[in-house]
Amino acid sequence: MPDSASLLTFVIAAFVIAVVPGPVVTVIIASSLSRGTRAGLGIIAGTQLAGATMILVVAAGLEAIVSVMGYAFEWIKLVGAAYLVWLGINMVRASGRLESAGPAPARPFGGYVVQGFLVNWANPKSLFFFGAFLPQFVDLSVSAFPQILLLGALFLVVAGLTDSLYAVLAGRARHLVTASRVRMLNRVSGSLLIAGGAWMALQRRAA
Repeated sequence: MPDSASLLTFVIAAFVIAVVPGPVVTVIIASSLSRGTRAGLGIIAGTQLAGATMILVVAAGLEAIVSVMGYAFEWIKLVGAAYLVWLGINMVRASGRLESAGPAPARPFGGYVVQGFLVNWANPKSLFFFGAFLPQFVDLSVSAFPQILLLGALFLVVAGLTDSLYAVLAGRARHLVTASRVRMLNRVSGSLLIAGGAWMALQRRAA
């Protein structure tokens, strides 16, 4: 299993990634702005369920790859590191504009959960992201499956906390969530992600 230092690095990287508004976060913010914090929290519950199923898919797939041809796993890590750099570049270039939503009637909490689940699964980049990010911290000397589950659970906890913060801010303090602040956050986090992806790629080559 990953050691404590690797887990700490993972949690920090997960926070940097999760705190940057992407397609899912914009839906959470838009729902909270138009329908209140409860709606945003319902969306989060759905995205968490979707994320859990995606992590199961990634864990099963990577375990199969390692068992059949372990050498391919290093290439997966290298491609994943390149994807993280690309993701960081897009964050730096993002405008920070948030999706807007007009006032709408409230609906049952379960309806928001279903919406969050579908929104997450409708974005194939989410599944690809898990497949690129989680393997960077896997120790091939032991089974990959439980490690992916552990790392995935940690990421969901971090993402759930940051998403909930956005929902509360958007629902109760709307003036704090502005495009300029989001743009600044994008640039800082994107730069960190580019540096982290480059470092991971160099580690792969050094190994």
